[in-house]
Amino acid sequence: MSEHVYKKIELTGSSAKSMEDAIQQALSKASKTLKHLRWFEVIETRGEVDDKGQIRHWQVSLKVGFRIDS
Repeated sequence: MSEHVYKKIELTGSSAKSMEDAIQQALSKASKTLKHLRWFEVIETRGEVDDKGQIRHWQVSLKVGFRIDS
């Protein structure tokens, strides 16, 4: 079994649709420049509420781990 080294960074995704979509937006964008994404961990969830008390927008902060090439 080979040994790997991982790096962890923090991202924030946003979406008007859902928390899941905010996460997917962050991961999709990160995957365009980062290789070997392996896991994510949600660390904070925020949202904007309109005057009627309805959710207007989601923001989700996550830590993302990726393997560093040898």
